[in-house]
Amino acid sequence: MPGKFFGIGVGPGDPELLTFKAYKALEQTEILCIPKSSGDKESLALSVVSKMLSREFNYLELHFPMSMDAKVLKESWDKAGQAVAECLLQGRSVSFVTIGDPMFYSTYGYLLRYLKNNHPDVETQTIPGITAFSACASYLQIPLVEAEETVAVIPAAYGLDKFRDVLDSFDNIVLMKVNRRFDDVLAELEKLGLKDKAVFISRVGYPEQYATRDLDSLAGKKLDYMSLIIVQKRRD
Repeated sequence: MPGKFFGIGVGPGDPELLTFKAYKALEQTEILCIPKSSGDKESLALSVVSKMLSREFNYLELHFPMSMDAKVLKESWDKAGQAVAECLLQGRSVSFVTIGDPMFYSTYGYLLRYLKNNHPDVETQTIPGITAFSACASYLQIPLVEAEETVAVIPAAYGLDKFRDVLDSFDNIVLMKVNRRFDDVLAELEKLGLKDKAVFISRVGYPEQYATRDLDSLAGKKLDYMSLIIVQKRRD
């Protein structure tokens, strides 16, 4: 009988934000999948798990290239999916852990699709995690939306060409993955007169978490991957 496959969101980084449901699933996990890209120095998701569970796991590293080539990406997803399937078909329980939520900008979705298409008899379960922007709003103690307000979430790395249209259409905007495009984002906010409506947050949930409304102070600096900007047009 095949093992069970879990997709587990471990939250934004604070181990205490790992849900009890996620904790219970990890307790019954035999093999822990660790997603890695060529630029990763550490697995952020694994660091959260390691702080909350002292038990040992068998690890399966899954490599995902930082590429925009659809063919390259599909090949890596299929290869990773088959590696997971082989473990499951041996009757072993497997968990894929991801920072934040597994259904929000996560490679987990591609693995899940592969298993459903190629191994439909495998039992799967997805356990949600707290998203970074939700944790950031709580850290800042500002409502992300109120009353009839609207919100959009876009990746700055890929969605900057739509940035102006999104800013025109929504009251509140969350810009994910701003580290590599920060200066471009800053220039757009300056043009639109929205710089004073924005706040930058980095590594929320970690001891070095940081937030500032002085975006000019960050221009030209190397910023952490786990950074985002919240723009609220109606708020002071």
